Amino acid sequence: MSDELNRMLEASHDGITVFDFDGMTVPCIIFEVEKYDRILSLVAGRPVSIDTDLNILQDGLGHVFVEVMLAFSISNITEKILVNADVHLDFFESLAKTSMLAISSPKSHYGADNVFMINLPRPDKAEDALNIICKGLANGRKD
Repeated sequence: MSDELNRMLEASHDGITVFDFDGMTVPCIIFEVEKYDRILSLVAGRPVSIDTDLNILQDGLGHVFVEVMLAFSISNITEKILVNADVHLDFFESLAKTSMLAISSPKSHYGADNVFMINLPRPDKAEDALNIICKGLANGRKD
């Protein structure tokens, strides 16, 4: 395994999950309690938009990682989360299907309370990203 692949694996965010919300599977990024509380304290009760970018990184051998960039319109909050798409394909499938993204903390009850929901303004971009991810992952399975 290459050094770069090892670095990517080590840098991948552990707090990636999906949960059921009113019958929909919603993707969720779990932040450390302090970081999540800081974000909420800066944006709660204020009108905010969140620019969400998915930067797809692949090596042509079936390893695909996605940098999820969240840029909040207020308080200069920017978060970059590296997701191993091979391990968390369900995260991207539900993102493309629902056009919603949740952020939360480990102390939250996913789908019940203390979850911050983000509605993606361009659902087609999540669908395009899922197609690119699936093609990249398929490159490693051609054997």
